[in-house]
Amino acid sequence: MRHLLTLLEFAPHEVEDLLRISRDFKTRFLAGEVYTPLFPGRVLLLYFEKHSTRTRLSLTAAAAQLGMQTVYTTPNELQLARGETVADTMRVVSRYAAAVAARVYKHETLDEMARHSSIPVINALSDRHHPLQALADALTLWERSGRLHNLKVAFVGDVSNNVATSLAIIGAKLGWEVRLVGPKQLWNQKLVDELAEDLAKTGARIYFTDSINDVAGVDGVYTDVWVSMGFEKEAEERRKMLRPYQVNSRVMDIAGKKAVFLHCLPAHRGEEVTDDVIDGPQSAVWDQAENRMHTAKAVLAYLLKMR
Repeated sequence: MRHLLTLLEFAPHEVEDLLRISRDFKTRFLAGEVYTPLFPGRVLLLYFEKHSTRTRLSLTAAAAQLGMQTVYTTPNELQLARGETVADTMRVVSRYAAAVAARVYKHETLDEMARHSSIPVINALSDRHHPLQALADALTLWERSGRLHNLKVAFVGDVSNNVATSLAIIGAKLGWEVRLVGPKQLWNQKLVDELAEDLAKTGARIYFTDSINDVAGVDGVYTDVWVSMGFEKEAEERRKMLRPYQVNSRVMDIAGKKAVFLHCLPAHRGEEVTDDVIDGPQSAVWDQAENRMHTAKAVLAYLLKMR
């Protein structure tokens, strides 16, 4: 059974396929084709342990546009709250739904779901990866730059988080240069080692740096919140550590006029990014948010057509 847990499961040409399908869906949507009933009557289960805006709504809209119905649930609404195992739950869910999109605290939960599922399991966010976001990021950069390959992107701030990790993975698949700009305490050199095979295939380059000046000449400057859900106890420490990595007008000036600003949202305005940047002419965050819907359609179409 094919799942989408990290994007590492997909070869570079398959990631390209997903993005080309996404762009085709968007082109047709903007031309007025808002309903493409590929899977009428089939069910997508949304299993969310964490609150969500873009992920929940984009998946719901994507499923509806493909003719699917969604069922939204949380652990407390299932027998999981009373001790039923993930394995038993997934054996049952697999009889009802065509796919499951799960937004979880621990990535191990997704691995367990996938092991016992006979339907696709889609990572709608875990503590380690956010592949649906990375696909939308890539589509946005493709639209803005006119290029799918050979892009330069700087992720600034918490370079250890799930969004930075997934950006590095998709960059490795597409032959990008991804500069992970943040304090040394947060560097994860193992990530580069894990991507060695893709880096060799595509000629991509992924590296860590603590110099904000390394945003110079990039196609995109990306940031995310400094305190993600689950890290609230470390909030003040993280803010102090990451304050030098705020994306503001000075950082965008270093990056250059061709650089777009990216953020997965929600943003903590005044912390990781200033208002003049996120609301400024270089900002592509609203395109990113819209593209979550089109890339979600592509993922559902790709995985369900392969069954």
